[in-house]
Amino acid sequence: MIKLSNYLISSLIIVALCLCTPTYSQDTGSFSGGFQSQTNFFMRDSLIGAANIPQYDNELIGTQAWLDLGYMYQGFDIGVRFDMFNNSNLLDPSSSYTDQGIGRWHIGKKLDKLDIRVGHIYDQIGSGIIYRAYEERPLLIDNALYGARLIYDFSDNWALKGFTGRQRFLFDAYPATIKGGTLEGYIDLTPKDKENATLFTLAPGIGIVNRTLDRENVDAIGSAIRNYLDVQRFKLASNTFSGSLFNTLSYGPISLYTEAAVKSPEAFFDPFEPQLRIVGDPLEGSWVKEMGSVYYASLSYAGNGFGITVEGKRTENFDFRADPRLSLLRGLVTFIPPMNRANTYRLTARYSPATQLLSEQAFQVDVRYRFSKKLSALVNYSNINTLDGEKLYQEVFTEIMYKYKRKWQIKGGIQMQQYNQDRYEIKPGVPLVETFTPYVDFLYKFTRKKSLRIESQFMSIGEDEKAGFKQDYGDWFFFLVEYAMAPHWSFVVSDMYNVAAGKNTPTGDNGEKLLLHYPRVDIYYTQKANRFSLSYIKQVEGIVCNGGVCRLEPAFSGFNFSVTSSF
Repeated sequence: MIKLSNYLISSLIIVALCLCTPTYSQDTGSFSGGFQSQTNFFMRDSLIGAANIPQYDNELIGTQAWLDLGYMYQGFDIGVRFDMFNNSNLLDPSSSYTDQGIGRWHIGKKLDKLDIRVGHIYDQIGSGIIYRAYEERPLLIDNALYGARLIYDFSDNWALKGFTGRQRFLFDAYPATIKGGTLEGYIDLTPKDKENATLFTLAPGIGIVNRTLDRENVDAIGSAIRNYLDVQRFKLASNTFSGSLFNTLSYGPISLYTEAAVKSPEAFFDPFEPQLRIVGDPLEGSWVKEMGSVYYASLSYAGNGFGITVEGKRTENFDFRADPRLSLLRGLVTFIPPMNRANTYRLTARYSPATQLLSEQAFQVDVRYRFSKKLSALVNYSNINTLDGEKLYQEVFTEIMYKYKRKWQIKGGIQMQQYNQDRYEIKPGVPLVETFTPYVDFLYKFTRKKSLRIESQFMSIGEDEKAGFKQDYGDWFFFLVEYAMAPHWSFVVSDMYNVAAGKNTPTGDNGEKLLLHYPRVDIYYTQKANRFSLSYIKQVEGIVCNGGVCRLEPAFSGFNFSVTSSF
């Protein structure tokens, strides 16, 4: 049925494209598109843990590819995307996935003040706390709404939106239905009778979302809770509602975003709540029914070379999914903004905290100052705890950058972290990971087109007294050299070396700790809108984040070939 529907959808879109292309006018609309593919060549390396999954054992090669096509003509917006996965590890890094078909399609039309769209739709309400349909391709997150959406513009400043459908998953959709709507506006309070008056605006909004569970989900969850003691049993509700109020206030250089969201009581699985059963000993984790809430605010100021952003967030029981039986990144209806800096260097990004949906209280402060055209600095501090006060994450990040004309620049700083590996990576009993990471990044431009960049980092990690070693994998040293010849070529060579052993450092046949190198070589070639890359990679197990969403991935060993093109 899925394959047949893909062929039918493709045929309908082709017919629509033909019907929309006029033979009597010079205006034939516009096509656009893009292609992306990644191929991994797996090379088994049992020392680093790159082994015992199908790709290393017998498949050896895995590929994923996407082709996007779009067409616009006289208010019509038509798009289709072909997805292919052959022995891919993108869905689950520890397994293999193969399938292909129409991954996404949509048809939209603007009729005066009414915007109509059907098919797969990306959208969000407010900052996404109660609803966000989006794509993060590096983690294979693509939870577009498969349904219909209407947007009606009452005026230039006010719009009403409604949508309904099911959440997409690969080439199918979860059975639960999702409905929602928003009313959003813009209010200009700037005095009109004063010259050079300070800009003063509001952008308020209100949203609501409803999810209705299918009978299979209701029966499965109901069957599980029937085995609980009376004190933990509850009546299961098929419908869950969530709503939010949000507003952006702008006054000159000051901007304040606030959002308050609540969710009606619903069933979700709490892995930290003991399960009290009629028969047998208590188990770890149980179904509970609780109301949820999220409160989020962000205040920023920028002017005269000085900028500051302060964010705060409180989350309680806001695990809202298309299928409550799913976990990790699957089936999430919501997107709760992360409360930590998005680090880009290899070692400063090694320990990144995933957003906690059930219990999180966090704040972040980011301060930047530009002393002159040559010298600037920043300091970032983030702190994340559970509502009970358990430490989850803390980071202090500093950076100073100096530019000498257009010839060279250097930046460097120090990062200090505390990271709850027990909670984020499900490693019970390990102590709070503590790191101290200095880094430096130097860029030298030989000419306008040729440059050399050198990057170095060192991570010192705390002691695990029970294990008798340093925590996790121990201390690391990272070194990178990049030579670029614009606009076509770029060459990158790096190495990540385990300089001091930790509890999880691999051991040899004699039980000695093996201090291993994790080298990487990248070659990039760009020709107009086409970009090719070939990489040799050895990568240690660790957290991978994209767009504030994180997951733990196993070690990797092998080659990667990628192609990206747009037209």
